[in-house]
Amino acid sequence: MKKRFSIVSAMVIVLGVGMIGLAGAQDDDGPMADLRFVVVRDYNGKPVRNAAVVLHPVNRKGKQSRGGLELKTDGDGRTNIDGIPYGPLRVQVLAPGFQTFGEDYQINKAEMEITVKLKRPGGQYSVYENHPDAKKADDKKPAGQKPQ
Repeated sequence: MKKRFSIVSAMVIVLGVGMIGLAGAQDDDGPMADLRFVVVRDYNGKPVRNAAVVLHPVNRKGKQSRGGLELKTDGDGRTNIDGIPYGPLRVQVLAPGFQTFGEDYQINKAEMEITVKLKRPGGQYSVYENHPDAKKADDKKPAGQKPQ
C-alpha cells in the first residue's frame, strides 16, 4: 500500500512540475485550451495504446522552451489535457514499433482535437544486400575525366 501511494505521489508531483513549466513558458496570462489527442496507425486507422504524447511549449521565436509534459494514450488511443495556454505548442508522439512523430501546432481555440497517424518504421539499408540502383566502385570515374 505504501509503495502504491509513493508511486502515485511521485506521478502527481511530476505532472504538477510539468504543468508549471508548461504554463510558465507563456509570457502573459490569457485564454486556455482543452486538448484532445487521438493516436492511430497510419495504415489501418486502429488506435495505438500506451503511446507517449509529449508536449513542449515553444516561445515566440520558435525555440522550444524548457519543461514539458508527457501524456499516455489509453486503449482507444486517446488522451487529453485541459488548461493549455494559447500559442505555439510542439507535439511529439513516440510508440515502440512506429516512426517518431513531431509537429508544431498553433493553439487558438478553446477545444481542439489533434489526430496523429503513426507510420511503420522505414526499411533499413544494408551494405550486405544487393542494391540494383547503387553504383559500384568500379563504375565511378575520377573527376575531370571525360567518358571515352
